[in-house]
This record gives sequence, C-alpha cells and structure tokens, in this order.
Amino acid sequence: MIENRVAPRHRVFKRGSIMFDGGGFDCTVKNLSSSGAGLEVAGPVPLPASFTLVIASDHFTRRCHRVWRSEQRVGVAFD
Repeated sequence: MIENRVAPRHRVFKRGSIMFDGGGFDCTVKNLSSSGAGLEVAGPVPLPASFTLVIASDHFTRRCHRVWRSEQRVGVAFD
C-alpha cells in the first residue's frame, strides 16, 4: 500500500466529538498526526464533508474535512 499522508500517524485511543451545524456526535480517535486523524463512528451516520473535531481531554479543536469513509471509519485531514 502506498502511503499518501503528509505526516506519520500515531495510534491513540481517545474519546472525540464530531461537531457541525445542526448537531454532532461522539467518535473514537484511533490515530492522529499534525495533518489528520482516523476516526471510528457508530455505524453509517450522516456526516458532512467538513466539520470540527474536538478532543476535550486534550483541549484539542480542529476544523477538518473528510478524505475517505467506510461504514464505521472516517479519515480526515485538518484544514
């Protein structure tokens, strides 16, 4: 597999929130780098193309956009 990421990701297991106009929901942050993250969500929930990722325990808030999506996983790049 060819690695297309700008920065290497580090495995993490953190509680996160996906926030957008009109709502939001919880997620699990599975990996993280300075340029993006891999998220796990509870099934095929509707997800906008752009949203804010919040990791409250780390005081982390980033605007991001969806790069890829499967049923329960989402890859995002930070804006």
